[in-house]
Amino acid sequence: MSDAADSHSEPRTDSLESRPEPIDDLVTTRHTLRAATGELNYTAQAGRVVLRQEVHKDDVFDGHKPKAEVFFTAYTLDGAEPGTRPVTFAFNGGPGSASLWLHMGLLGPRRVVMGDAGELLPPPYGLADNEQTLLNHSDLVFIDPVSTGYSRAAQGEKPKDYHGYTGDIESVGEVIRLWASRNNRWLSPKYLCGESYGTLRAAALCRHLQERYGMNLNGLMLVSSVLDMATLDFHQDQDVSYPLYLPTYAAIAHYHGLHGDRPLADVLSEAERFASREYPWALAQGARLSAEERAGVLSTLARLTGLDADYLDRVDLRVEHIRFFTELLRSRRRTVGRLDGRFLGWEADYGREHFSADPSMDAIVGPYAAAINHYVRAELEYANDLPYEVLTRRVQPWSYKEFEGQPVTVTDKLSAAMRANPHLRVYVASGYHDGATAYFATEHTMAHLAIPDELRANIEIRYFEAGHMMYVHEPSRLALSDQLAEFVGGGRQSGS
Repeated sequence: MSDAADSHSEPRTDSLESRPEPIDDLVTTRHTLRAATGELNYTAQAGRVVLRQEVHKDDVFDGHKPKAEVFFTAYTLDGAEPGTRPVTFAFNGGPGSASLWLHMGLLGPRRVVMGDAGELLPPPYGLADNEQTLLNHSDLVFIDPVSTGYSRAAQGEKPKDYHGYTGDIESVGEVIRLWASRNNRWLSPKYLCGESYGTLRAAALCRHLQERYGMNLNGLMLVSSVLDMATLDFHQDQDVSYPLYLPTYAAIAHYHGLHGDRPLADVLSEAERFASREYPWALAQGARLSAEERAGVLSTLARLTGLDADYLDRVDLRVEHIRFFTELLRSRRRTVGRLDGRFLGWEADYGREHFSADPSMDAIVGPYAAAINHYVRAELEYANDLPYEVLTRRVQPWSYKEFEGQPVTVTDKLSAAMRANPHLRVYVASGYHDGATAYFATEHTMAHLAIPDELRANIEIRYFEAGHMMYVHEPSRLALSDQLAEFVGGGRQSGS
């Protein structure tokens, strides 16, 4: 028997009480970047901050108990005035995703080089300076929620306390409060930038920060937004999502040549009209729909989606999204991406109903994982032997106990936040080829916010001919970077 085995057989004499408490392990480095606005000298800070909970026993304060260690990366411009310099807190979604996508794809000072749909580069990929980094106009703090990246529950604590709506909101909110307090940034203009589930988190956080800490924000940047989960929920007994996905299906069909030389704008215009009027009406009719009316609906759906009318008839006019990505190019023996319908994949079995993997996810994960694992150690000088959890399933099942018996939505939170702070602005970025968070579903959600008409001018929705991570498409990355710079008050960037 080995020494290692012998050592494990000995009784343990330590206890949770006798183990040293975790401490912040932040590493600070300094860098220079030749960016779109000129030379930037900036400070980076990477590491884990300890979140603590106030403990009371028998109504007596008993100290602050370590609950979690949350990894973040912050960038601050050297010599800037903190009182006027904006700061943006950014995170991705999942649930279970670290913040590397926004960090290394769009906002940060370094970015992934991976190519794009149909032109992917081979491993090991690469890194380049991001001349359009939002650091040109705002300091940046990228937050990895508990169990993602290097973030973990503290020793002896339960990770599942953070694997749900409320625990997630409260822990990310505490990181924001701590960073703003420790860096004297309460009087700075403050923004949140979230992607995918991170947009739901951002909207809920905006209201949480108002109510819990009295922290009002200047703006939300919502990339590939979902604030109401019902708009993405495909069920036979509710028909909301089917029309809302139709324009996305039409856009993806157009990209793959199924609309001939017809302009994309023309295709989308027809799809949006049909999805707003005739299509939901037809679904609501059920058996009352006449044979002639059904034939007309089938004809229009087939033209817009690129799917066979007989197939559409067999699925009762209702195309679930994974079915669409598997069916659209079945005759070519290809599948299309969910995150980005421009990407193509293969299957071992072309008779299956649902593809076995998302080809757009397969294309994107490798380059980003390589980039973040290299960058954190080699350039930010932060060392940790834990695996950097890029997109983990360890957070599942994600708890929505607060929404038991009702749809998961934060539209009420965003509406309340906007009513309480009429200066709050909202920027929304949507990709036409995003099959995860459909752009027309986002339009539907924003149109139903419970806000007065005079606040609707605070919302800006912009569109891109790309997918969920629209910044993997270079023209979209440049345009999105430019728009975010304007949103935080930096004006237009040169060279983009």
